[in-house]
Amino acid sequence: MASHVIVFGGSSGIGEAVARTFAASGARVAIVGRDPQKLDAARERLPGGVTAKAADAMDRGAVEALFAELGRFDHLVLCLSGGKGGGPFRQLAIADVRSGLEHKLLAQLSVAQASLATLAAAGSITFVSSASARMAIAGTTGLAAINAGIEAAVRTLALELAPIRVNAVSPGIIDTPWWDAAPPSLKEGAFAQAASTLPVRRVGHPEDVAAAIAMVATNGFMTGTVLAVDGGAPLAR
Repeated sequence: MASHVIVFGGSSGIGEAVARTFAASGARVAIVGRDPQKLDAARERLPGGVTAKAADAMDRGAVEALFAELGRFDHLVLCLSGGKGGGPFRQLAIADVRSGLEHKLLAQLSVAQASLATLAAAGSITFVSSASARMAIAGTTGLAAINAGIEAAVRTLALELAPIRVNAVSPGIIDTPWWDAAPPSLKEGAFAQAASTLPVRRVGHPEDVAAAIAMVATNGFMTGTVLAVDGGAPLAR
């Protein structure tokens, strides 16, 4: 029987690529997001058989109702991100950090908790964090704290929820719509630096991260792992 995969944050970027990767393997996939229009657009771009469901990850009642509607499933992928929390610390708005914390860390934990009623015992939960959790980059203190919280939770959850497997994938600089909110000069500078300093000599694509997510989600001998997909960033000069 084909596996059943639910992707929160599946209407663009990494989440959409995850849905496409799983669908190509024959899995039954549901993408979930807040914006019905973005979901419909993503659904048109994805293969047949992928369903789209609108739900706000911060609305616990709506999330629980959605899991009850979708029934028993095998793999949960959490690509949720609030997009806030970055900036020089001296000028950093703590309200932005709080928003990023709520819409990424707390949203991912809340959805994971709600999923346990219908997630198969041999299933998996894959969180998506960020390389900012492990790298000292000026201007990312808030993002580092948010994403480090996700990565710190993985090992404990893997023990507490076993035999459900719990992992995280931690992307580096990936060309996704997340950058659309950034000033063009910031994006251009970051991408140029990545292309010149990373061992792979390019920025990442959503498909690079999706391949890693599909692997950790379906590998029955991986749990409690944070897998970096960052183009060799720690080796960059």
